[in-house]
Amino acid sequence: MKHFLRMLIQVCLYFYCKFLWRCLKFVMRKLTGRCELQRICYNTKPGASRTMKIETSLRDSKSKLLQTSVSVHPDAIEKTIDDIMELKKINPDINPQLGISLQACLLQIVGYRNLIADVEKLRRESYDSDNPQHEEMLLKLWKFLKPNTPLESRISKQWCEIGFQGDDPKTDFRGMGLLGLYNLQYFAERDAAAAQQVLSDSLHPKCRDITKEEISKFSKAEWEKKRMDKAIGYSFAIVGINITDLAYNLLVSGALKTHFYNIAPEAPTLSHFQQTFCYLMHEFHKFWIEEDPLDIMEFNRVREKFRKRIIKQLQNPDMALCPHFAASEGLINM
Repeated sequence: MKHFLRMLIQVCLYFYCKFLWRCLKFVMRKLTGRCELQRICYNTKPGASRTMKIETSLRDSKSKLLQTSVSVHPDAIEKTIDDIMELKKINPDINPQLGISLQACLLQIVGYRNLIADVEKLRRESYDSDNPQHEEMLLKLWKFLKPNTPLESRISKQWCEIGFQGDDPKTDFRGMGLLGLYNLQYFAERDAAAAQQVLSDSLHPKCRDITKEEISKFSKAEWEKKRMDKAIGYSFAIVGINITDLAYNLLVSGALKTHFYNIAPEAPTLSHFQQTFCYLMHEFHKFWIEEDPLDIMEFNRVREKFRKRIIKQLQNPDMALCPHFAASEGLINM
């Protein structure tokens, strides 16, 4: 009974707030002579703040035209804007900037939805060793990461040197499909120096400095073991696939809207996603070193702490994950 009453109160509050909001919008239009879309475009600076407000306004509108405008085909955006201007009785000659601002916002909104579809398609496509394109990408990954070391054979224990678990990497791509390979190859090719440095660090971990408090807790044998713990050792490729999973979930949840709406002047693309992966990979490596974990068994704890840190940053509407490496030179900060 208590659960039912709680649900009833929540439903009543929802409709009450919705009614108040519509009344407020009506009053604001009468007072300013502008619809909500106009007020957002004229009073909010370009970027995530404006685009996310426009997206919410369109999605929550009682007009079917406005509701569906966030999912139109990119080629239909101009006509959709004309229809919106006509519906709202806005003269484009008197308000030329409104159409331009709405177009920029819709390109980002529609582009983000399409990007999710493109990324999902790659994630669902399994690695196929009989597909020459898949095999070529995998061999390129080796060449970019180990340019001075020839791969002796396609099935080889050498793959462990770049962080795969066995002698055939195809089994490691099952979780993220081709998306993991696409991201790893992009990082290794577009930001070769950083990728090779991260790989080198993961293969040649430092010895930990043991504090006096720790020394007092361990025997001499345990102290020696702790002192030699591989504080930054991890499997590069496996971690890359794991960070791909993090980037994918940030994208699908909508958390990356802040970043993309601030750095992509039009529609965010797969390249923007891959550049973001490079940034996350680079930042996770630094974060791993800062956390100085005892061993790889702490990976999940460090990853979760890193995920929360990124999400907190993305909650700032002015936030752009400002990449500072070669892979992101094409990014444009609005």
